[in-house]
Amino acid sequence: MMISKSETLSRREALNILNLPDEKLPELLEKVYYIRKKHKGNVVGIQLLTNARSGNCSQNCAYCAQSHDSDADISKYKLVSYDKLLRDGLTVKEKNLSRHCIGLSGIRFSDQEIDELADYIRNLKKENSGHICCSVGFLTPRQAWVLKEAGVNRINHNLNTSENFYPNICTTHTYEERVANIKMLQSMGFEICCGGIIGMGESKNDVADMLFAIKRINPQAVPINFLIPVPGTAMSRIDISHLSPEYCLKVLCLTRLLNPESDIRCAGGREVYLKGYEKMMFYAVDSIFASGYLTTDGQSIEDTIKTITDAGFQYYIEPV
Repeated sequence: MMISKSETLSRREALNILNLPDEKLPELLEKVYYIRKKHKGNVVGIQLLTNARSGNCSQNCAYCAQSHDSDADISKYKLVSYDKLLRDGLTVKEKNLSRHCIGLSGIRFSDQEIDELADYIRNLKKENSGHICCSVGFLTPRQAWVLKEAGVNRINHNLNTSENFYPNICTTHTYEERVANIKMLQSMGFEICCGGIIGMGESKNDVADMLFAIKRINPQAVPINFLIPVPGTAMSRIDISHLSPEYCLKVLCLTRLLNPESDIRCAGGREVYLKGYEKMMFYAVDSIFASGYLTTDGQSIEDTIKTITDAGFQYYIEPV
């Protein structure tokens, strides 16, 4: 198996990795680990995610339990109390986690809603000066500045899939709008967290296209989610039989090879599809979530730390 010495893959090489026979996976992992260790050492960052606004979204994203079209049995609320956000922020501080991620369901918000969130974050930063990332849909420049001045230094905005496949998962906004929003945020000096979801019916060509598009964005972090079909969503019965641990690892390896200096995060689905494969996962990945996702549960912080150390890695605190 050949990987370009320049760490720059061709599209054909990328597809070859996704189609690699499983028996050649150990060789791929060794090559990827060399690159991961060169850029990220032997450490893993842990992120905590707060679902600060849940449900009642106007969009029809087929994978999402918070979608307008979803009948999933989830909690629905507007902005959480400041006490909840503070408790999570203090947990990040007390457990020495890397970053506090704050997500809000929805695609567009009023200035008043963003101002309220900014006030929360401003107060939160007084208690915990650590890093904060927000996932807040399509911000206006004014709203972005408000959050930046409040202390947000990174914004998450995922591409989710390829440009070609995007209309199959959402029709209430476009792929191009996502890219434009990311470019605007980058022009304002934000770090970018940008990734996708694997297992929504896309082809391997779509996976490669998405990962090359993410490479062009050059984000600081790339979260890769593996779909967990949630009852009540449009994808509740989608075939996920191809999401073997081996295939998931190949996707993570390709993500690292295309983005060697970024934080590669195994996000939603890791506890399902990669349980028992953590050591191999960390050959490519240097970042994971603990304590759950937006609407699904996850591994506790203590168990996440144990998962990292049992695999022979160290958990990492990002310097402020």
